Amino acid sequence: MNLILILLVIGLPWLGAFIVLLAGDKHEKLQHVLAVAFSLAAGAAAIMLLPNVSKAVVISLPAGTVFGNFTFVADGLSVFLTIIATVIGSLAVIFSTSYMHGEAQIGRYYAFVLYFIGAMAGLVLTSNMLLMFLFWEITALCSYALISFNNDDPKAVRGGIKALIITSVGGVGLLLGALLIFVYTGSLSYSAILGGNASLPANILAVLAFGFLIAAAAKSAQFPFQTWLPDAMEAPSPISALIHAATMVNAGVYLLARFYPVFKDVPYWREAVMVVGVLSALMAAIMALVSTDLKRVLAYSTVSQLGYMVYAIGAGSVFASQFHLFSHSIFKALLFLAAGAVIHSVGTRDMTKMGGVGKKLPYVKWVFIVGALALAGIPVFNGFWSKEMILEAGLKGGSIVYYSVMVFVAGLTALYTIRAVWMVFYGEPRSDYHAHKVGLAMKIALAPLALAAVVSWLAVGRFSLLFGANSLPFHNIQPFGLKEMFHEVIALSTLIPLAVITLGILCWVFRSKLGGLVKAFNWMRWLAEHSFGFEGINTGIVKATEASAESLRTTQTGIFSWNLLAVLGTIIIFFVLFAIGA
Repeated sequence: MNLILILLVIGLPWLGAFIVLLAGDKHEKLQHVLAVAFSLAAGAAAIMLLPNVSKAVVISLPAGTVFGNFTFVADGLSVFLTIIATVIGSLAVIFSTSYMHGEAQIGRYYAFVLYFIGAMAGLVLTSNMLLMFLFWEITALCSYALISFNNDDPKAVRGGIKALIITSVGGVGLLLGALLIFVYTGSLSYSAILGGNASLPANILAVLAFGFLIAAAAKSAQFPFQTWLPDAMEAPSPISALIHAATMVNAGVYLLARFYPVFKDVPYWREAVMVVGVLSALMAAIMALVSTDLKRVLAYSTVSQLGYMVYAIGAGSVFASQFHLFSHSIFKALLFLAAGAVIHSVGTRDMTKMGGVGKKLPYVKWVFIVGALALAGIPVFNGFWSKEMILEAGLKGGSIVYYSVMVFVAGLTALYTIRAVWMVFYGEPRSDYHAHKVGLAMKIALAPLALAAVVSWLAVGRFSLLFGANSLPFHNIQPFGLKEMFHEVIALSTLIPLAVITLGILCWVFRSKLGGLVKAFNWMRWLAEHSFGFEGINTGIVKATEASAESLRTTQTGIFSWNLLAVLGTIIIFFVLFAIGA
């Protein structure tokens, strides 16, 4: 049964992409229907994997003596992220039927969305490093194509190229790791090192560990690669939701979580992971606080929340990290889609030109507020429980300094969140905008996400069973139900973050009396508006890559047959050398 379901989860979106393109842009309504049908079918197939979660290999396709077998598994970590990719992805597709109505080249749009969903599912379901790398690069290609979907907009094209190049840096780290695993174990299956990492020399294991950390940081927009994600906001809003909540950026966190048992004892690796998470969370939260672009505020928020997940892994709690990823996927999809509804209605992303939108879009206002409360970590909403679990893990497994910074970031999160809500939905309009009604499809996509942001934490017991010994034998994650969560979260130490969150909210309420304090930190505002200097580093990587590509342009003859011969010859030489080496 699992074999068929895995094939459906990956194959249905890709088949749907082909059929949507085949339908042609002259049949827009049919394209909408097909995209929704195939995405929902993939989501249903992913959910049907839940009862059959297992550590066993489900699919094993012989790929020759060199590559071994191309294998797929349906363990808890894989199935959980597959459900996130397909279910959130299908809601983004439903939302798109209204948001993208009347847009040109809608077939290209849906094709890449469906390829994206299928590639993310393949990335987490495969247990073969070569296939993981292949799917990893396909997600990068899809993100590039969708970020720069409006290819007549230079900012969109620039954002897409930047995302492609920066995340490809992560691809190099992953490819290096895959090759090292093959050289030292003779296998491309990651189970070869999860079950017997002692066979790897200590120095090679360290290279592998830090190479994967670089790969994860680039893919999940973590320090020092964090600037590509805000620039990706030039994509249509449903794509922003897809990248931030369901696919792309989750891949880096998944990589760290998957290989945590192998790397946890590598000297300084866990400390490095925590530093990356803490710096990402802090800098992104400050940048969110000074931004006036609604989508960029949410983008910086994603970087910050991913920082929490990375920090939790470094602190030794893969479970807390993944539970927050679960919560985040829900409330961030809700926030981005609601923000998309606002932008689609009023025609601007600039919060300084909004104000009073809540009176004209009450439905969107309330679902956005639900997502905002979850993001801010207000009790009862899902973000509160998962974020508190991370802070508890950090208090037990990390430095008190790192813990203090992350608590401070929780206060900043509450501050920039209430700031965004107030600037968009309350007060008087600050420009002459004309808000039109939100489409029914948008409301349908937002409703289940708003409900899930309130109640999804109740599934913590079932969620923990996904990560048990029968599914992830090397992660040593124990059953963790509501009783254990209440005992851990509702403790004296929880009062400190709650007090800081309350202080963050009060800072906005009494902002008129804090003018002197704000002026004293103008230097920090300037640094945040200039991305703390890391924009220069990331731009340097992009320019160096583009320059090297330009220099290679001379190798292109312009004659297709000669170019094809060169490509095929290179591939043949590569495989011959690889086979001889094996």
